[in-house]
Amino acid sequence: MKFPKPYTLKEVAQLIGCSFVGREDFPVLGMNEIHVVEPGDIVFVDHPKYYDKALTSKASIVLINKDVACPEGKALLISDDPFRDFNKLAEHFKPFQPANNLISESARIGKNTVIQPNCFIGNNVVIGDNCIIHSNVSIYDDTIIGNHVTIHAGAVLGANAFYYKNRPEGFDRLKSSGSIVIKDYVDIGAACTIDRGVTANTTIGKGSKLDNQIQIGHDTVIGEKCLIASQVGIAGCVVIEDEVTIWGQVGISSGVTIGKKAVLLAQAGVSKSLEGGKSYFGTPAEDIRKKYKELASIRQLPETLQLLKSIK
Repeated sequence: MKFPKPYTLKEVAQLIGCSFVGREDFPVLGMNEIHVVEPGDIVFVDHPKYYDKALTSKASIVLINKDVACPEGKALLISDDPFRDFNKLAEHFKPFQPANNLISESARIGKNTVIQPNCFIGNNVVIGDNCIIHSNVSIYDDTIIGNHVTIHAGAVLGANAFYYKNRPEGFDRLKSSGSIVIKDYVDIGAACTIDRGVTANTTIGKGSKLDNQIQIGHDTVIGEKCLIASQVGIAGCVVIEDEVTIWGQVGISSGVTIGKKAVLLAQAGVSKSLEGGKSYFGTPAEDIRKKYKELASIRQLPETLQLLKSIK
């Protein structure tokens, strides 16, 4: 998320009431999670396991809970609770805006686009030309939708990221200040749910088609001309490259990449990145030829055991 204007390190430190290391006028341009951070951004880290990753990332400012040596060319914000203070910044720069109408006055809707009854269109939403938004669709604030997009009944675009910190008093949610970008010629099936990014965008590429009842997590990027069948669950921060086919009830864990033109067969469970141009099956998902050989071997086990007994 980029701020509306550049801020200084001192100004940001005052907003969250913490100390800092670096020039008072050190420029701060925005805030982002580690996987999408850019120069000028703040990134937060609150666990020793990730200190080095944050300090050596592209981030110019590190919001951290330890007084460490400041890398050259960077600045530090020293906080007793970086998660809390990252939320403070999100709340300051992207506060929740209650809606006053089913279709916000600030929404921009293109030519020949049809909005069916009982839809909710939030603040600053942009919808392109020749789209059809069927009944009971909810499109949260700041979502951007291209041209020739169809969204079927009951879909929800822009709910919060499923991202929590476990505290003694309960789970503390990381505020979602990102959004969603739907490119041209995308179809979204009935009752699909697509979460907004935490600080960046969840993106569906041009020409991709989603069946009914699909969940797509925060900051996931789906490429062009992908086909995703019903009841697929995709966690946050996943990258799915162009022309990937995903059949029903596939589950994909956070942070993995699915290569171009890969095919994931039904009920596959993906826990690691997969190379493109291949077909995968099973849990954990593996190359289909290898998996079928394993299954064939398992079927032969009773025969093999019987043979071993007869030898004895």
